[in-house]
Amino acid sequence: MGERGSHRFWVYFSPGCIVWLLSECIHSVSLLHSSRQSCPLVSPVVELNVGGELYTTTVSTLRKVPGSKLAEMFSSSTKACLDAEGRFFIDRPGTYFGPVLDYLRSEQLPTQHIPEVYREAQFYEIKPLVKLLEDTPQIFGEQVARKQFLLRVPAYSENLELMVRLARAEAVAARSSTVLVCVVRTEEDAAQCAEALRVFDFEKKSVVKFGPWKAAPQVKDLLDCVKMDIAAQGYQVYYEHYSERTLRAKYFNYFYTFLFIWW
Repeated sequence: MGERGSHRFWVYFSPGCIVWLLSECIHSVSLLHSSRQSCPLVSPVVELNVGGELYTTTVSTLRKVPGSKLAEMFSSSTKACLDAEGRFFIDRPGTYFGPVLDYLRSEQLPTQHIPEVYREAQFYEIKPLVKLLEDTPQIFGEQVARKQFLLRVPAYSENLELMVRLARAEAVAARSSTVLVCVVRTEEDAAQCAEALRVFDFEKKSVVKFGPWKAAPQVKDLLDCVKMDIAAQGYQVYYEHYSERTLRAKYFNYFYTFLFIWW
């Protein structure tokens, strides 16, 4: 029914027209429902549970760096992982997420726990923060100076693993273990030590050999790196010159004993 001026009139629909209108309404409702399911609404303010640490922030902050893993976590197409209280859950160290969040909020750089924050920035793929942290003395020294040197030392990582295996094999009912190490910086040093290595091999004594390498750091620098990287695994370790009297004096600067303390 409709009105025109002071007169009323009726509008009639055929049964076929009514059926068509109903089908269009049902189709529109179905599309709306499907759209809501595929693109769930995310509140602009979110609570996060990062490894047990709780944070409150906004979706726009989390999406501040497009293409990052963190932005992807809070995109509409990603299925969220929630804790028992309904907070977004991220299974990462929560302590170091705070500095990452501070950078996203105000571009504030961390002043503490730089290596740990750097690792988290790499995980979340916050590339601008990663680049800034790589310019800090701590990360620059580790990534550019020390690690680049160790990449020039043949089989460095494999030798560390061998040292730990040898030390653990001697640890049964012992307070400490010793591992004999030979360090040669140049090819000439390697040739000089060849005879002593043959003697140790004949005596069935294990020797872990480092070098030679083509880089500026000296033998002591390599020894300090070995100690640092083994200690980083949780071991208490020291090194000193190999003091066996049967070793000739000319080999003194090439052989060292690493002492692992167990208790």
